Amino acid sequence: MIFVLEDTDKVKDLFSGWEETLIWSCLQKVMGKIFVTDLQDPESAMAYTGCFAFFGGVPDKKLVLAKPPGFVIMVPENEAWANLIEACYPDAKRVTRYAIRKDTKFDTARLKAFVEAFQKDPRFEGYDLKAIDGELYDLCLPDPVTRDFVSSFETRERFLELGRGMVILKDGRIVSGASSYSRYLEGIEIEVDTVPEERQKGLATVCCAALILRCLEEGLYPSWDAMNMNSVRLSEKLGYEFDHEYIAYEVSGTERTH
Repeated sequence: MIFVLEDTDKVKDLFSGWEETLIWSCLQKVMGKIFVTDLQDPESAMAYTGCFAFFGGVPDKKLVLAKPPGFVIMVPENEAWANLIEACYPDAKRVTRYAIRKDTKFDTARLKAFVEAFQKDPRFEGYDLKAIDGELYDLCLPDPVTRDFVSSFETRERFLELGRGMVILKDGRIVSGASSYSRYLEGIEIEVDTVPEERQKGLATVCCAALILRCLEEGLYPSWDAMNMNSVRLSEKLGYEFDHEYIAYEVSGTERTH
């Protein structure tokens, strides 16, 4: 059987050294869940937040097969877990993702300059940069591009309590944004996207800069993980540094945004 583990201290060692905030969210019981096959002395665990599943400890087929419904990004701790995922889901897409260092010292003057340049640029007359509030939370949900700005949080109230987000609106529509895909005690994991027709204008840079500044003001760390090299380059523009590549598996789904 598969169980939800309440005493997450029992699996901390299984994820030791894994610099991944979505795992920290689960271990800290801020959001997400830890799944195990043994509640008393677990040797294996799956940390699940949003649509990400991280597998640590002794490879366990039952845990891999206990995939939550819908699209899931599975991240194996090692090659043994990777082999097990491939055996259980032969149609899974093996992808390379890019971890970003989590000790960035940000140049706040540079970040402020991005925001100020946007606000003064006549090309962006009619565009508004705003923090996600209750009304904008509701506006995020219908569009697949913006849904993940808020969707990992169970309710609007939960997002307003724990989440942070900045979006740019044009004619009442959210056209770009950066928000907390997830939250852990010390910070957030950033989700960023722009509607196709508004890309290549620097809007994502502005939203990210504004969100990072907001996080720094509140003593939160804005963590970044990249799904592709475009995301890596954007992170570097904002002051982050690339750390390493890692393997993940996209399972049961064709539509994704992160």
